[in-house]
Amino acid sequence: MNEKLKEIITISEPRSPISEAYRTLRTNLDFAGLAKTLKTLVVTSAGVNEGKSTTLANLAVVTAQAGRKVILVDADLRRPRLHQIFGLSNERGLTTIMMDDSALAAPPLQETGVEGLWLLPSGPLPPNPAELMASRRMEEAIAALVERADQVFFDTPPVVAVTDAAVLATKVDGVLLVISAGKTRREYARTAVQRLQQINARLVGAVLTNVQMGAGFRGYY
Repeated sequence: MNEKLKEIITISEPRSPISEAYRTLRTNLDFAGLAKTLKTLVVTSAGVNEGKSTTLANLAVVTAQAGRKVILVDADLRRPRLHQIFGLSNERGLTTIMMDDSALAAPPLQETGVEGLWLLPSGPLPPNPAELMASRRMEEAIAALVERADQVFFDTPPVVAVTDAAVLATKVDGVLLVISAGKTRREYARTAVQRLQQINARLVGAVLTNVQMGAGFRGYY
């Protein structure tokens, strides 16, 4: 096993209460998709360092463990983290698809070491992330990925900080907002929700990270 994968708690401690919480999140998202299947999902946060990439990585793992084909896309073209979490290369990725027709036809997906889960890292960082998210090419990239998986999850920058997440949110089936207990300011959380509502994004729920729940839960997520 890739040593990096040991840092993902749903892999290193699959029977822990935290891992069970991620499986509960997966189930809740399934119920949220009863009216419209959540084939594509954006995960964002109100501010920086609130645990969205870690949350998404673990959600993707438990979803793949449920027998689904999952593609995890690092659409944070400013501070990508997913390739680091999984210990993989970031040489080619989403931006490669945006510029190369052959990559669009055969996306440079990487195996993560988890059966049924592939990563499309960000690739080289562009000077115009928001413009790429708004482009027709991005819609083509999403369509190409959807053809290859049961679900496609996108990590994006904080929605309050830049427009990238809001732009991409208009192109997917749902948005999950990550909020950090004791860190996310209330006004930032309200602003994040308001921005998503203003563009008629489908906000399916929120995840509260870093909740202190006593020794039995190890004070983690």
